[in-house]
Amino acid sequence: MRTSLAWRRLGRAVPGWSLAVLSLLACLTGCESNPPAVDGSHVAAVSTPSDDNEVRKRARIRLELASSYFDEGKTTVALDEVKQVLNIDPTFADAYNLRGLIFMRLEDLNQAEDGFKRALALSPRDPNVLHNYGWLMCQQRRYSEADKMFTLALSSPLYSDKAKTYMAQGVCQARAGDKAEAEHSLLRSYELNAGNPITGYNLAMLLYQRGDYKRAQFYIRRLNNGEYANAESLWLGIRVEHRMNDQVALGQLVEQLKKRFPQSRELASFERGAFDE
Repeated sequence: MRTSLAWRRLGRAVPGWSLAVLSLLACLTGCESNPPAVDGSHVAAVSTPSDDNEVRKRARIRLELASSYFDEGKTTVALDEVKQVLNIDPTFADAYNLRGLIFMRLEDLNQAEDGFKRALALSPRDPNVLHNYGWLMCQQRRYSEADKMFTLALSSPLYSDKAKTYMAQGVCQARAGDKAEAEHSLLRSYELNAGNPITGYNLAMLLYQRGDYKRAQFYIRRLNNGEYANAESLWLGIRVEHRMNDQVALGQLVEQLKKRFPQSRELASFERGAFDE
């Protein structure tokens, strides 16, 4: 199945990304290709669409439609399509994974968990499902369980979206207060995809919070010097430059913030001098 539109956008760092809406860290089933079937630590077989029987082929076509609706924000329509998919093929793990994502968006976390559990019962080592279930656990502050899920996803030898999972793991570790592990995970994500604004922002914020202003300056400047800076990243950049006592760089960022986001709470914080809020 094709990559989720939400994740494709995240990977390209589109304008308007928000650190407050980290649901973008979730991924649709089969982001790059169908996951490998794993027996223990060895790949036993790799299932591809060419292996589908006629029932699965019909279900997969219908699931593509459901995924398109989900990408377009037509959540209830997507859910109706997933129901039709499961009527066709009740053993299709990808459909249960999408069902879990739909209920995450609807903030029905019990139903979301049920979807991911059913998907894992059918495909226990699917890295996309493991990632999504881990992110759900993170939202519920089940940090230790989430970390295990992310680690399992990352152990898959054919998993191609590791940058996304390292990013999610790092954000979750930071929330859990495990700053050292969070930095390690975010750095690994950054190595794999330096253009992702959420990774860059969270890494810079983590470094800023522990007083490593020089390194924070490197990452936040790289983000703010590109076309995808937003009010949050500009404000963090201002705080970093304030700590580094670089008044020229600070002034340039303030001008951007005033021009592009004149009604933002970040500009209001600057005008109050609330650098440490």
